[in-house]
Amino acid sequence: MTSSPLPSGHDVVVLGGGVAGCVLAARLSEDPRRSVCLVEAGPDYGPGQQGWPASLLNARALPRDDVWERHTAFYRIRARVLGGSSCVNGAWNTWGSNADHAEWTRAGGERWSAPALEPYRRRAVDRMRLRAAPDEELSAWASAALEAAGELGYPEVDMGAPGAPGRGRPLLNAVDGVRFNAALAYLDAQVRARPNLTVLSGALVDRLVVHGGRVRGVRVILDGRPSTLVADTHVLACGTYGSPAVLLRSGIGPEAHLRLNGIRCEVDLPGVGANLSDQPGVFVPRSPTPELDAALAAGEAAGNLYVSRMLVRAAGEYCPDGAWNLHLLPTAGPPLFGKLAPGRYEAGISAFLMKPVSRGHVRLRSADPCEPPVIEPAFLTDPDGRDAAVLRSGLRKAQQLADALAELAGPSDPVPAHTLSDADLRARVGTYWHPVGTCAMGPADEPGSVTDGQGAVYGVRGLRVADASVLPTVPAANTQLPVLAVAEMLADTLRA
Repeated sequence: MTSSPLPSGHDVVVLGGGVAGCVLAARLSEDPRRSVCLVEAGPDYGPGQQGWPASLLNARALPRDDVWERHTAFYRIRARVLGGSSCVNGAWNTWGSNADHAEWTRAGGERWSAPALEPYRRRAVDRMRLRAAPDEELSAWASAALEAAGELGYPEVDMGAPGAPGRGRPLLNAVDGVRFNAALAYLDAQVRARPNLTVLSGALVDRLVVHGGRVRGVRVILDGRPSTLVADTHVLACGTYGSPAVLLRSGIGPEAHLRLNGIRCEVDLPGVGANLSDQPGVFVPRSPTPELDAALAAGEAAGNLYVSRMLVRAAGEYCPDGAWNLHLLPTAGPPLFGKLAPGRYEAGISAFLMKPVSRGHVRLRSADPCEPPVIEPAFLTDPDGRDAAVLRSGLRKAQQLADALAELAGPSDPVPAHTLSDADLRARVGTYWHPVGTCAMGPADEPGSVTDGQGAVYGVRGLRVADASVLPTVPAANTQLPVLAVAEMLADTLRA
């Protein structure tokens, strides 16, 4: 492994060192005959935890230093560091329903079915050392919510495996508050010692060089200077926001939009940057009793306070039998935004819409790779109002759970959230930070399709996309574990 000088002439260049990119680089370099270069715009803190900043290893917080944009809209947060979102998220791993896989199978074929992805799920669970949240990490609020959800009829389920609606604990890529991210899991010292693997950090991907319908190389900016990498196969893993932006800058996307930005259209693919889907939610605040505040303060003093360690997956309106389209997430701890007086804490329950039908988009502001893209999540904007209706049903269920926890926290808002107007819901909406879909896979004759079931980009040879952007619909889950499994599977298609 090396990070300099600038390499060239590889078999595979993986663009983006996030969750998917770490998987791809590790798996593809297992063949010593295949040379692999992994390109990451952010820093590489090395193969062992000793080289990592304490903030990125702290699984009790959501680090915001190594990101593309600071002090920006909440839905724009995205990591800029080797390991990607696994370095800055909640370290949660859950799995979706069979209904999710049915959607993906219609778009990409049988390799996307639940049985076909199962071995890759298990492989990711093992590599990331995932384990269920232990009892000692449940706060008084989480423990009470877990019990109350059972009394409301939600059975206990394994959140990291196929199943049904119910209550349970997520699988964690963290032990005793120390985060174990995808870079540490997949790019350890043994993997980095492979002479056929290069990790190139601090290199911003500008655009692909496309001629005659084939990618001939990729332009990157390293130490302020443009350079070109050449490979037989180029794999985009820059994420749901980054991958479409690279394609657009490369002349692959809607012709009219490219023309507006002064970019020559190489392949007219209207679906690039479209179909953006994320999971919106609304937080229902509660007023902790002095007893709950004291219990949370004791947990914080012991260094063992986690904002949340359990959830409920619930079926709201428009939900297929046996599936779920809501997450109810009880949280208690220091406020995510703002401050409270010492000894006081924020408590409440969020309802997240897991299967939205609203679609947003990613577009360019300009052809400059340093210019952040336009990101429009379009939460709760479907014309039939279905998303607002499902979210409202989730808020009713959150209210039921909150009522069952009234001895620990009472109401703090006189207006129940499920009675709010659609406009007021949109004003209060937040996100679960699980965007997908902007390079969606689908049949070649479907106008919005960008990739096939193996991540190959329609109309462009030598190019794959292998990250969350290929998912045509968001799973009813936190997306880290599904993306890990998908990257494991797509790595196998590249190795075949």
